[in-house]
This record gives sequence, structure tokens and C-alpha cells, in this order.
Amino acid sequence: MEETRLQRHVRAPWRGLTLWLLGIPATLVGLWFITVVSMITSFVGVLLFPSSAMLLRNQLDAYRVRINRWTDVRIARPYLPEPEQEPGLNGMFKRFIALISDPATWRDYLWVLTDPVVSVFTAALPALLILYGVWGYVLAAFAGDMIGHYGGSDWYAYIHVTEGFGRDTGRVVSTVAVATACIALGYVIGPKMLTAYGYWGRALLGPTRKSELALRVQHLTETRSDAVDASAAELRRIERDLHDGAQARLVAMGMSLGAIEHLLDRDPEKARLLLAETRASSAKALHELRDLVRGIHPPVLADRGVGDAVRALALDHPLDVEVSAELPARPEPPVESAAYFAVSEILTNAAKHSGASRVWVDMRYENHMLRITVTDDGRGGATLEGGSGLRGIERRIGTFDGVLALSSPLGGPTIVTMELPCALSSPKISPS
Repeated sequence: MEETRLQRHVRAPWRGLTLWLLGIPATLVGLWFITVVSMITSFVGVLLFPSSAMLLRNQLDAYRVRINRWTDVRIARPYLPEPEQEPGLNGMFKRFIALISDPATWRDYLWVLTDPVVSVFTAALPALLILYGVWGYVLAAFAGDMIGHYGGSDWYAYIHVTEGFGRDTGRVVSTVAVATACIALGYVIGPKMLTAYGYWGRALLGPTRKSELALRVQHLTETRSDAVDASAAELRRIERDLHDGAQARLVAMGMSLGAIEHLLDRDPEKARLLLAETRASSAKALHELRDLVRGIHPPVLADRGVGDAVRALALDHPLDVEVSAELPARPEPPVESAAYFAVSEILTNAAKHSGASRVWVDMRYENHMLRITVTDDGRGGATLEGGSGLRGIERRIGTFDGVLALSSPLGGPTIVTMELPCALSSPKISPS
């Protein structure tokens, strides 16, 4: 659920304080890391370096997750791909060289050194101002008199806290005014300071140009492999459906026609019966071929576009499916096909596993993205783990640099959101 502006201002200071306090375990991990680096000239240092580097990365992942969740800044993991695991000393040295030569490893360490100071003046500053304001209220209420009573002396901003502080109305009012200003300022600047901290985080914890290119190559390699696997699986399915369905019926029809040819003169009545059976078999074969073609690329998808194709899918679905499609024009055919079959599989999963009675499909085009949201009112509990069909959908749309997000708490609802970057190419489709 999206935060309101008020909620963001209220929460931002304490989120910033959380990020500052994360520096305590991060600093301890950083100290261990530099200790291992100091031993790198020995075999022990080489042996321990990979584990200490991974420990540091795991610790800084906590920053990336929170910055991504709490600010408008997005930080991707910047690390270069590691070499494949190999047994023995050769594999250990390869991993050591890959980690020590990755610029992100040393940027992580630079972060650990500098973040405790930077965070005080950015993310943690609003919370510290608020706490300072609370301390001002405490001073005005009773602590100022206690400090003065025991012969102590303190300063609150420009206000001197000494004996008789509580009887000096001017100083008490000034203290309350400064405290109130500090608290108000802390809440007002909270989101801005958190965002500034996010930009600082992206500068050190985000990928460099080199790592971006390496990660891009890795992603393209993975999606190409997924696309090849998906194409091979689709070809095997088509071959199996042809072999078990239409092909078998056509062979049987050929044998029946041969029998009819021999029976025409000797037993015309039996030939007529076989001819009727052959006609029925030809109709079934034609129906199976049409189903096969629809499974490869439905005619309505080619003729009317993905919006109308999903509406046609909804009409034949056992659940009550409501489709809203606001597409100013048609995406490119490969993207349309991927989107159609992804929605089809999600609807099939909803009918089989969700226990839902209604499904809502929303399709729209925003910021060069085809965005599809499928929501059902089922029992929830869907995951992307294991052999989930959703994982297969994620791989399918990943071929087009698409992403899939799942929200499915126990008790429902289940919300599947897909985004596929694409350009619109064909004539306008009227929205529903």
C-alpha cells in the first residue's frame, strides 16, 4: 500500500536512524575485512578473503534493500559475476582474484569507513534533531532544575542551563521554543535527507559502468538461454500434440479410406458407415489442428491485439474474469504473445489453485512499459519458489527485460504484476 505524504514525513526520521544504527554491525564487519586484508600476503589471508568479502556484501545488501524500499532511489547489486566454482586450490585462487579485482569490493569498504559520518548529516540528522527537541522538553519540565540543583551547568542551543533554571520563565520558554522548532524541522526534512542519503548510497553501493555492462551481459546470456529452452520446449509440445492427436487421426483416416475402397463393390452399406466415421474423424482432426494453432498463436491475438485476446480468454474461463485494457496502440507481436500466454497461465493457475471466485485483469501502457496486473480474491499463499509456474512466467517475460512482482499474503488477495518494456507499433485499439 502506497504511503501518504504525512506517513512518509512521520516515518522518514526513524528510518534514517535505523540506517545509521546499521553502521554498528557494518563497522564490525569492516574491521574484520581489513584485518583479513592485512593478512593477504599469507595463505591464511587468501583463504579468508572470499568469506570476509561475502560477509561484507551481505551486510551492505541490508542498506540496498532499505534504500530501495524507503526512498525513490534504486540501487542494483554492483558485483561482477563470479567464476564457476572449481574444486581445489585453483578454484580458490580464481575466486580470490575475482573478488579482489572487483571494484565493488573496495567501494564497499570505502562505504564502511565513511558512512558513519555521512549518515549523521543526512539520514540520521532528522531523528537526532527530534531527539534533541525531546531533550529540550525534558529540560524544561524537570531536568534543568536537577542539573542546577547538583551544581552542574549545561547548554541547550544558546540557552544556559544553571541553578534556578526552572524559575526563569524566559529561559524555559526559549527552551520549549527551540525544542519545538527542532522536532518540527526533523519531521519536515526527513524525506529529503533520506533521499539525499539514497543518492549517496547509489554513488558507492551502486554499479559502476563496467559492472553495469558485465551484469547486462550476464542477464542477456541468461535470458537467451531461457528463450532457447522455452522455444525447444514449445517445439517438443507441438510435435507431441501433432503425433498424439491430428497425425494419429490422419493415419487412421488413410487406413479407413483404404478399407472403404475395397468395400465399395462388395459391401456398400459397410463402406457408407466407414465413410461416416472417417468424416467425423476428419472433423475432430481439424478441431485439434485449430486448437494447436490457437496454442501457438491465437488468431484473435493476431487480428485484434492482446487486449481483445485476453477478453476472449476471459469469456471461456471458469471464473468470473473482468478485463480492463487501456492500450493506445498495439505492442510489438513478440511482446503481445508473451503477455497473452503469461496472462493465460496466471488465469489457469488461479482456477486450479487459488480457490478464487473472481479475477481482475488490468492492462495499460505507461512510461514505455506494458503493465499487466492480475488480481484474484482467493486464499493467497502463492510463491515464486521451487517449480512454480510463476517462475516460468518470470523467465518468459525476462526474455524481453520484463519483471514480475508477486503479492500473495495468506488469506489473499493474490496480485501478480508484470511489466514489459516495449514500443507501440500498430493502429489504435479502442479501450474498454
